[in-house]
Amino acid sequence: MSEGKREYRSSWDSRRVRALRGYLRLSQGALAGELGVRQQTVSEWETGQYAPRGASARLLSLVAERAGFDYRVDSGR
Repeated sequence: MSEGKREYRSSWDSRRVRALRGYLRLSQGALAGELGVRQQTVSEWETGQYAPRGASARLLSLVAERAGFDYRVDSGR
């Protein structure tokens, strides 16, 4: 990594998933449709029962980036 750059990691916790959905002004069902998951899955992410991982986390990141939503956590490096 070059000098002066910080490394970021995604952190899709319940608060960030809910914040992204609010930022996009989508219902749980609409966000689920965009991601190809069930509405219940989005609900489980938002309540902290499960966390997005794998392809779902990557899709959330892509949706967030396209919308201009900052979902990253600065690792401080």
